Amino acid sequence: MRTGKEEHPNMKIARYSYKGHIRFGILEDGLLHELERTPFTEMKKTGSTYRLEDVELLTPVFPQKIIAVGLNYRDHAEEFGLSIPGEPVLFMKPPSSLLPHGGEIVYPSMSKRVDYEAELVLVVGRECREVRVEEAPSCILGYTCGNDVTARDLQARDGQWTRAKSFDTFCPLGPFIETEVDPLGLTVELRLNGELRQSSPASNMIFSPAELLSFTSRVMTLYPGDVIMTGTPSGVGEMRPGDVVEVVIEGVGTLRNTVVAP
Repeated sequence: MRTGKEEHPNMKIARYSYKGHIRFGILEDGLLHELERTPFTEMKKTGSTYRLEDVELLTPVFPQKIIAVGLNYRDHAEEFGLSIPGEPVLFMKPPSSLLPHGGEIVYPSMSKRVDYEAELVLVVGRECREVRVEEAPSCILGYTCGNDVTARDLQARDGQWTRAKSFDTFCPLGPFIETEVDPLGLTVELRLNGELRQSSPASNMIFSPAELLSFTSRVMTLYPGDVIMTGTPSGVGEMRPGDVVEVVIEGVGTLRNTVVAP
């Protein structure tokens, strides 16, 4: 299947709402160029353009599945005193946890400790199953920024991760999908109220994005728009209501959200 990436290198793809209608578009020279169809089929423009200030940016995809990976940076495993995993540790977040760029992370009343976790996120471009590692890049539409928000106290209390990772607004994603980057040449950073808290080359991952997609596709069929969050580096920490948190990945974008009380 052709996605049109060959004809349009280095695209930033957005998903947005305009006058109640949800559309996909390509960001060029500060304008959104509307696409006739989804970016998973073709990249043909309609000819309509919109200014960013005139639309509501949504999460760049609305996935069937949000697959996340625990302990995929050696320094993150070490800061929690955990062993380096021999294969990817997968868990999932529900689509109801999605939050767009500019949205508010709601601090849940049942938690006393909510943490940020900056992540590079891959977006699946086509249906795939049992993918070999060398074939995996052809299954990836592109990359975006994500924040695997976690109620750390509930994670420790429950002994597993579902509740701690799944509150509404606990999966900020966006603002755009960058289609042509070398994921292992990127640096994943997080700033809390302007102060740098996380910074690591993605090359420090234990399992590369291609390896993660291949492994996951041997567990479950992946569909266009599904996302895989590739793990967070060391430096995770607490957020409080009133904080501004930014996931910054040069070449991909800046995902900015604020934290609010319940």
